[in-house]
Amino acid sequence: MNSIEKARSISIWIFIVPFVAVNICLILVTQFHSLFPNQTDILHNTIPYFDGGASISRTARPYPSWLVFKPAMFLTSYLLIRYWLFNKDIIKYFEVDHKNLKKIVFFGIASAVALTVHSIFLGIKFDNDLYKLFRRVIMLSFIVFEIVAQAYLVATFWSFKEKLKDHINPIVLNFKIILVSILIIVAVISIPIVSLPGDDFFGIQLKFLKHALEWDYFIGVITFYLLTFFMWKKIN
Repeated sequence: MNSIEKARSISIWIFIVPFVAVNICLILVTQFHSLFPNQTDILHNTIPYFDGGASISRTARPYPSWLVFKPAMFLTSYLLIRYWLFNKDIIKYFEVDHKNLKKIVFFGIASAVALTVHSIFLGIKFDNDLYKLFRRVIMLSFIVFEIVAQAYLVATFWSFKEKLKDHINPIVLNFKIILVSILIIVAVISIPIVSLPGDDFFGIQLKFLKHALEWDYFIGVITFYLLTFFMWKKIN
């Protein structure tokens, strides 16, 4: 099937493009200080995956970081839309009227749209509580839509895995199911905590916890697409 090969090929770029982009922004803001006109934007001695020293948006929104981040996220959004449409074709090939088909397409494309909107407004300063709430809602919407789409997709493939046995590596499908399950559990546990007002929770500095969680969760979300690349067997 042509759509299988296209989904496989595009999935690796959905992992590579955002991964490279956010880490370039991190390297720029921590190592190339002379590039930043506003020196208050620079950071020192932080590996936010571990110490939560900065959020992703903190490294991506100042100039010139956003010159890397925004185009990369726009490209990722486009690739996501293509990815979910290819998966629509794959599912229809095996089960034309699968009950999850419309949900997968809706949540998958909605996540791409939310990512685009978030990228557009990143770096735009507007001192208004409603605007700040809007940005948080958009970012949360991207995460929720993305995880829901991923969950429906792996559940759908699992439901007719026997039909896919000549096309996929079932071990990798199992890894994808485990990954999505972990992402859901982490989201359910962490969202109430990170939504708390203030930065202190029984002596825990929520600010750093939130930031580290954001970076690590980001890796988890895009690893789904890396696993997609390895799940589908290459068509000779």
